[in-house]
Amino acid sequence: MKIAVLGATGQTGQYLVNQALQQGHQVTAVVRNPDKMNVCHENLKVVQASIFSSDSLKTHFKGQDVVMSCLGFPVSFFGGVTGYTLSMNAIVGAMREARVNRIIAITSWYTDPNSGGSASYLIRFLLLPMIRSVLNNQFEMEKYLEGVDDVQWTVVRPPGLRNQPASAQEFLTHEGYFVPDDNGNPAGSFVARGDVARFMLSLINSNAWVKRCVSMTTK
Repeated sequence: MKIAVLGATGQTGQYLVNQALQQGHQVTAVVRNPDKMNVCHENLKVVQASIFSSDSLKTHFKGQDVVMSCLGFPVSFFGGVTGYTLSMNAIVGAMREARVNRIIAITSWYTDPNSGGSASYLIRFLLLPMIRSVLNNQFEMEKYLEGVDDVQWTVVRPPGLRNQPASAQEFLTHEGYFVPDDNGNPAGSFVARGDVARFMLSLINSNAWVKRCVSMTTK
């Protein structure tokens, strides 16, 4: 397949690009700074574009089978985060013009402000308040996509990310804001970035989570 990857120079994006190439896909890495792309492969094309401009993106989306977004934006302590919604608006606009109708993007567990009640004390009262500005904008992006009828979207919600390669562990999934264990408590707190990339790629030929948000982790 032909895959356009956004956020390709980030930690999760690098795992996604490498795994996609290993699986034989043709990858277009859409990046802000091509010099940061340290992968060379005959099936990899690196292009420069603004993720906030549909006009900038649409040329690189033409002919693609799927867009995969690993974009991430930093926490803001003094104002709201807007990168997720602004970029997704531009991405969807470019997809429409380029006639690409499949996108797989990532957000996080606990995007809903009321979803962290069963998290551990440290996560609930320390971590979530610290990153709430990011989670709020991710939540807004999810709600935006829920209103998009002409694009086949999937949002992948992982827990905390560890910079580790993919494992062979079985995936656990749940259509909610975290993956519960048998007692209804969160099933762990972290997942390998390589496994997030592996899960995203597994969705390319699947209709299981189209137009849905799916929380995931591994056993």
